[in-house]
Amino acid sequence: MSTRCFRRVLCALLLPVLLTGRAAALGTSAASAVLMEQESGRVLYAQNADEKRLIASITKIMTAVVALEEGDLQADYTVTAEDMAEGSSMYLKPGDVLTLEELLYGLMLVSGNDAALAVAHCVAGDEASFVAMMNETAERLGMEQSFFCNPNGLDAEGLDAEGHGSSARDMAVLTAYALQNETFRRIVSTASITIGERYLANHNKLLRLYEGCIGVKTGFTKAAGRTLVSAAEREGMTLICVTLSDGDDWNDHMSLLDYGFSTYDMMTAVPAGQALASTLVENGTVPLITLGPDRDLACPVAEGECLTVTVSAPASVSAPVVPGQALGTASLWLDGTCVATVDLVALEPSAVYTPPEKEKGFFARILGR
Repeated sequence: MSTRCFRRVLCALLLPVLLTGRAAALGTSAASAVLMEQESGRVLYAQNADEKRLIASITKIMTAVVALEEGDLQADYTVTAEDMAEGSSMYLKPGDVLTLEELLYGLMLVSGNDAALAVAHCVAGDEASFVAMMNETAERLGMEQSFFCNPNGLDAEGLDAEGHGSSARDMAVLTAYALQNETFRRIVSTASITIGERYLANHNKLLRLYEGCIGVKTGFTKAAGRTLVSAAEREGMTLICVTLSDGDDWNDHMSLLDYGFSTYDMMTAVPAGQALASTLVENGTVPLITLGPDRDLACPVAEGECLTVTVSAPASVSAPVVPGQALGTASLWLDGTCVATVDLVALEPSAVYTPPEKEKGFFARILGR
């Protein structure tokens, strides 16, 4: 691929969006808070968003993500004495046999600390190996203020780089990622379920209190205080709210979500597959291919905001090129800040050009080349 790239502003794309019901000035009782739109990752409200704090049981969002990506949902697990834990519980007993999926319901609905240990043992064989997976996932997702010492969120020593904790922004990033998994969405949005003789009712009251709520997780320890991650969906926009150490979290989440839905509309600047750029193909069967976003380039927009689109792509690439191959990026910008980015992919193929026999030179034909 050529190292020469071009980057150009396409247009001032969006006219001001007229909205009603603007929320009043915001404030929360939380030590840290974030309101983020899932698809673009645009942060709509932040309060000490990058401060690392104890996070209690919202840790279990990461536990569920690792289990869903590394485990077999239908795998049977026999509970042992090593799975017993203090605090909130699914009331497992040694000898109980449950599937990993059933343990995940106990993890996310009733915040079972015992379920968290059982999940770790089921997936990785031992807690330390599972926690290593959690930290590897955090690093992959760019969660710079996060480190995990256990799968349940029980307070660990200290808040240094090696202490158990995270930031509001990191937990929003993790939740945005987790909600892409349909099984995760199904579990965290379940109000109640019966597993064997166990009736599990979701601790997240926002599922009942807030229109469009789809989860996600509550948490509490004396040291961390009340922690809460919620998500709600309305008219094609999913908002994620995170508060850490918040004594009035239910009301704060409803206020922040109300603010987001009343102030912003989800706008698609460029739909998936629309041609945005082109690039030359070296030694290809076609001289030029077009590039378009692999998914909608969209973000929430408030009244009066005008966004611009920029494209960054190589001036030329080498054949072969296949449809869907990532070759650049397209970004939305607001006041010098990037608020959304998607990959630009090839919209059509170009194979390697092979000259017909008659175009080959005399000696090439003799040598069979």
